[in-house]
Amino acid sequence: MLTLLRTLARGAAAQACEEVHDRHALLVLDQQIRETAADLERGRRMLAAAMAGHSAEARRLTQVEARAADLETRAVAALAAGREDLAHEAAEAITSLEAERDALRAARATFAAEVVRMRTVLADATRRQAALERGRRVAAASEAVRRLRRTEGVRDRATLRDAEATLARLQRLQAEATDTDDALAAIETPEETLAERLEREGFGPRTRPSSDDVLARLRSRAEAAGAASV
Repeated sequence: MLTLLRTLARGAAAQACEEVHDRHALLVLDQQIRETAADLERGRRMLAAAMAGHSAEARRLTQVEARAADLETRAVAALAAGREDLAHEAAEAITSLEAERDALRAARATFAAEVVRMRTVLADATRRQAALERGRRVAAASEAVRRLRRTEGVRDRATLRDAEATLARLQRLQAEATDTDDALAAIETPEETLAERLEREGFGPRTRPSSDDVLARLRSRAEAAGAASV
C-alpha cells in the first residue's frame, strides 16, 4: 500500500510539473534560447582563441625554421674553415631547434584539427539556434492568436467582445452629442443669417454693398474728376 501511495505521489508530482511547464512553455523556451545563445557566443570566442593560437604557432614555427636554416649555413662555413668546435656547437643548437620545430608542427596539426571540428560544431549550432528563434516567433504568434480565439477570457482581462462593446457605446455617445450640438446651433441661429445667405446666393435685393458697387463708385469719381479738369 505504501509503495502504491508513493507511486501515486510521484505520478501526481510529475503531472503537476508537466502542467506547469505546458502553461509557461513560451517563457521556458525564451530562457532556453537565451542560454543557448550565450553558449553559442562562448563557443565563438573559444574558436577565435583557437584560431589565434594556431596563427601564433605558425609564426613561431617560421622563426624556428629560419634560425635553424641560418645556423646550418653558418655551421657549413665553419666546417669549411676547419672550425670543428663551432660546427659542433651549431649542430647541437640545430638539434634543439629541430626538436622545437617538430613540436610546433604537431601543435599546429592539433590546432588545425580542433579549429575544423569547432567550425563544424558552431556552424551546426548556429543553424539550430536560428531555427529555434524562428520557431519561437511562430510559437509566440500562434499563442497570441489562440488567446484571441478564446470565447471566455479570465475575469480580469479584457476580451475583443468587451472592447467592441465599449467602442459601440462610445460611438453612440459621440453621435448623440453631435446631434445635440446641431440642434442647439439651429435654435441659436438668427433668421437674419438665413436672409444673408439667400442674399449671397443672389436671391432678393442686396442690403450690403459689394465690391462691384464700390468699384462702380470709384469709377464714377474718377470720371467726374477727369471731366472737371477739362
